[in-house]
Amino acid sequence: MAKVLIIDDEEPLREAIHILGDWEDLGVTEVLEAKDGRSGLAMLREHRIDIALVDMKMPELSGPELLHIAQHEFPELLLIVISGYEDFRYTQQAIRSKAVDYLLKPVNRADLNGALRKAVDMLAARRQRENEFINRNITLNMSLPKLKEKLYLSILERSFKSHSHEASLPLIGAGVPGNVFAAGILRLLNLEQVRSARFHGDRELMRFAVTNVLNENSIQDFEAFSFADPKEEREVVAIFTLQGSYGEETAYHSMHHLRKAVSMLKELFGIVCVGGIGQPCREVPELAHSYEEAKAALDRIDLLQLKPNTVAGSNDARPALSERPSLTGKMPLLRNFLESGNFAQAKNVLNEVIHGWQTAGYFNLGDADRTIQEFIILLNDAALELGAAPEALRDGKHRQLSGLGISGDYTSFGEFAAVLGQILSVYAAEIGRSLGGDRGSVLENIKAYIDNHYFENIKISMFTDKYFLSREYLMKLFKGQYGYGIHEYVQKVRMDKAKELLSDPGLKIQDISEMLGYRDKNYFSKAFRNYYDCSPSEFRMMPPEVKK
Repeated sequence: MAKVLIIDDEEPLREAIHILGDWEDLGVTEVLEAKDGRSGLAMLREHRIDIALVDMKMPELSGPELLHIAQHEFPELLLIVISGYEDFRYTQQAIRSKAVDYLLKPVNRADLNGALRKAVDMLAARRQRENEFINRNITLNMSLPKLKEKLYLSILERSFKSHSHEASLPLIGAGVPGNVFAAGILRLLNLEQVRSARFHGDRELMRFAVTNVLNENSIQDFEAFSFADPKEEREVVAIFTLQGSYGEETAYHSMHHLRKAVSMLKELFGIVCVGGIGQPCREVPELAHSYEEAKAALDRIDLLQLKPNTVAGSNDARPALSERPSLTGKMPLLRNFLESGNFAQAKNVLNEVIHGWQTAGYFNLGDADRTIQEFIILLNDAALELGAAPEALRDGKHRQLSGLGISGDYTSFGEFAAVLGQILSVYAAEIGRSLGGDRGSVLENIKAYIDNHYFENIKISMFTDKYFLSREYLMKLFKGQYGYGIHEYVQKVRMDKAKELLSDPGLKIQDISEMLGYRDKNYFSKAFRNYYDCSPSEFRMMPPEVKK
C-alpha cells in the first residue's frame, strides 16, 4: 500500500500520469496532485506521502529547491524526478537527493510504471526490514520480568507450546540439568484496607511492593519470581527455582521463603496473607500441576481456625467433612422475609446457617469464596423476580462484591460472616425500597397506562420487561392493590368506556368496536354480552335509569 503525490505545474502532464499509471497493480491506494512546488511542499508536510514525482522546472519553488528541502525534511520519501530538459544540473540534484529514477518528458507508460515499480519495491523492502527490526526489538526490549511472567502464565494456563517458546525457555531455567521448580500462591486477605490506607488506592503500586518482597531474600542457587494473578485480584503467584536440588529440598526452601515473605509483608505494610505451596517438579510444563496443588492447598485453609501468615502445603491433612446447612435451601424463606420487609427475620435465617457452619467445625477459604458468589447470585435472582435488583447487577455481568459497594476483605470467619450480612443488607434495602414507595408508583403507572391505552393490545410482558418484575409477582401486586388482575382491569376499562360510547346514538356499534380495540363487531358484542348479560344493541334499548 502506497500513497503517491504528483508535483507538476502542467495539468496535462499530471492528467497523463494519472492515466498511464498502473496504480492498482502497483498497490497504490491514493494519488494526490500539487500544481507547483510550494503547494507540493505543503502537501508533503500535511500528508504521509510515500512516493513523490517532482517536475524540475516549476514557478515559485523549483524542483531542485524542493528536492533539497525534501532531502532534509523527509529522508524516507522516495523521489522520481521528471524533466523536459536534458540538463546535467537537474541530473546532479536528482543524484544528490537519491532519486529512485529520472524521467524525461514526454513520459511514456513503460518508463513511468518501471520507475514506479522500482519505488514500490524499494518501499516494500524497507517496510519488511522495519517490521523485522521492530519484531526483534519487541522481544529484545520487552522487560525480562514481563517476558518471564508471560511464559509462566502460559504454562500455568496450559497454553504453553514448547516449540514456539523454545528461544525464551532458558530465561526461566528450563532444560538446565538439576533444576527443580515449585509454584506457590499468596492471598492478600485485607487487600482493600491496606491499598487504601498505605498505597492511596494505587493497585499497581501495591502489587509492585508485594512482588518485590516476594522476589527478595533469595539464597544462592534459589530464586523466587512472583507476579500478580491477572484472574484473581487478591492473589500473587510465586515460582520457585532451586538449582541442583532434590524435590524435598526445593519444597523446604519454597515453604520457608513464602513464610518469610508473608511475615515481612505484615511487618512492612500490615498486609495479612495466607499461602499455598504445590509439589516440586523437574519439568517446566509440570508447574501447571504444582500451581493447581498450591491453589487447592490455599483453598483448604480452615477459616474457622485461621491464623494469619499460614502457609499450607499440598500434603497437609484434609479434615473429614460433616453435613452443613445450605444457603440455597433457605432461599425461599429468606425471599419471603425480604418481600414482607422483615429484615430482622431474614438476618436470623442467615445467622442460623452461619452458626451451622461453625458447628460443623470446618469451613475453608474455598468454601467462603464459593459461598459469597452463590449468595450474591441467589439474592440477585430473588431480587429480579421482585423487580428490585440493584442497577449494577441487573445485566448479570457484575455479580461480585464491588458491584454492591462491599469490601471483600476478611481475615477471620467472623469478618466473613459480616460480609454476608452486608450483602443481605444491601439487597434487603433495595427490595424494601422497591416494594415500598416504588411499588405504589409502579402500580399507579401501569394503571394509568391502561386507562389511557385501553384500545391497544396490552400485554403483561410490556410491564414485566419495563419494571423488572416477574409475571406472577406483578399480577399478585396489581390485584392486591386494585382488586382486579391486569387483564381483568383492561376488560373493565373497555366495558366502562363501551357503556359511555353506546349512550351516543350517533356512533355505530362497528365504530365503537374499533375505538375500543376489538378485532371486529361480533367479537366486541360477545365480550359485551359476557360482561353485562346483554348485547350492545339491547343495552341501547334500555331506559336510562337501567343503564347506570
